[in-house]
Amino acid sequence: MDRVRHRKHKHQEAADLDVTPFMNLMIVLVPVLLLSMVFTHTTVIDLNFPTGEGASDAFDPDTVHLEVVVKGDNLVVADGRGGTIKTIPKVDGNYDFAQLSLVMQELKRRMPEKQDITVLLEQETDYQTLVTIMDKVRSYPTVQALDVVQAELFPVISLGDAPVRSGAPS
Repeated sequence: MDRVRHRKHKHQEAADLDVTPFMNLMIVLVPVLLLSMVFTHTTVIDLNFPTGEGASDAFDPDTVHLEVVVKGDNLVVADGRGGTIKTIPKVDGNYDFAQLSLVMQELKRRMPEKQDITVLLEQETDYQTLVTIMDKVRSYPTVQALDVVQAELFPVISLGDAPVRSGAPS
């Protein structure tokens, strides 16, 4: 029995814990994780919402209030007084954003001092369509001094509801 007790006492020595490999791993792992992080870029778009107070000047013949009306089957660029400037039908079931950009560029050439535009949306308009239309009416890519830059079109964007079509369910 003494022999068994003797063996037990022999194995009770405390072992040293070597944390050096773990520390080396942490020294390498923390910078790698920090460098591989993806930083998000958030862009803020300033919008002007109609207040209802300026309704009387909406039909002033001396000024043009540009509108882009998003309908289910087309985009309508209008002058805000009931006149249609251009109707852009869908192409292969999708809105023709390239044609919208060309129309906006032509309007900017005709009215270089104009800064504002109103985007009128039907209720079923999805968010991505809204964002793409806002991008197309705000600016367009152009080459300037061998660099591609965003040329300004109509940066002051107001949002509203599209007029209800006659015969459409309410």
